[in-house]
Amino acid sequence: MPSTNSGLESDSSSKRFLATWLIGGLVAGISITAALHTGWPELSPFNNNRKKKRPVRVYMDGCFDMMHYGHCNALRQARGVGDQLIVGVVSDAEITANKGPPVTPLHERMLMVSAVKWVDEVIPDAPYAITEEFMRKLFDEYNIDYIIHGDDPCIMPDGTDAYALAKKAGRYKQIKRTEGVSSTDIVGRMLLCVRERTTSESPSHASLQRQFSSGHSKKYDDGGPRSGTRVSHFLPTSRRIVQFSNEKAAEPNSRIVYIDGAFDLFHAGHVEILRLARGLGDFLLVGIHTDQTVSANRGAHRPIMNLHERSLSVLACRYVDEVIIGAPWEVSKDMITTFNISLVVHGTVAEDDDFEKDYKNELTTPAR
Repeated sequence: MPSTNSGLESDSSSKRFLATWLIGGLVAGISITAALHTGWPELSPFNNNRKKKRPVRVYMDGCFDMMHYGHCNALRQARGVGDQLIVGVVSDAEITANKGPPVTPLHERMLMVSAVKWVDEVIPDAPYAITEEFMRKLFDEYNIDYIIHGDDPCIMPDGTDAYALAKKAGRYKQIKRTEGVSSTDIVGRMLLCVRERTTSESPSHASLQRQFSSGHSKKYDDGGPRSGTRVSHFLPTSRRIVQFSNEKAAEPNSRIVYIDGAFDLFHAGHVEILRLARGLGDFLLVGIHTDQTVSANRGAHRPIMNLHERSLSVLACRYVDEVIIGAPWEVSKDMITTFNISLVVHGTVAEDDDFEKDYKNELTTPAR
């Protein structure tokens, strides 16, 4: 029969061995950690100043003349490629040399681009084509990782690719172009709205032009009656609206500011009034009138951009928190209550034409 004392001694030895092994492992672990902290502090788990991963900085440039939601969508996509988006705005001189004079000057184009919610920095007077010198500047001074452009070709007058150097350097990435809108298309829509001002045209053409300008064209685009809005190939989707949305809700005690309008051909003046309106509260709610409302109050040949196109342009503005798509012409008490509006705001300057309403209220009207 085995001795009881022998069993106890064996069990005691096992426990001593286990304790020694655990203590030894702990001491070794502490020694390794201390060595890392002393010899290689950047690897130490106690080092709170370890270098964090550098954000990926991407660059996109453009003329951004008569800026529209297609430009904004391109900037949104470019921002999704990296962590920070730096945008170069081509100078007036460069545009004139390569495409003809711009409609809007550089300072207005800079303001428009800066107001887009996905833009982090703006570089003025960017060259029309990426040169070796400018590319080095982007990489060395602005820490740019990738140069972005749409999938539409950008060909110089001499037939060369404007982004050939970036592609050769392996620092080029491509995004999808937004179909259905372009600055050229918008100019075309505007020209269709020009009233007949000369007597040199044939009566049939002059008559058609007057009808189109007044919104009485008998031509149809889809088998139905024409609205005042020009032909648009834009097909809105809920996904695109969500992509442009802030997904931000007003806090219970937020001071909600409301401003409405057509916001047709979204421009620098719109940006400025939205910036000022946002400064009057904590949350800016923007009402965008329907095409029918705009036509009834501003003339049947308006708006140039349809409701959803105008909504996306406004949603892309960094000063806007939420929009009402298809807002009523008049602000009702029920609407003020429903949206918890604290302040209703509108500008002091309006276009002077035959359809302008008598709109002589104060600059701001406190909601009651």
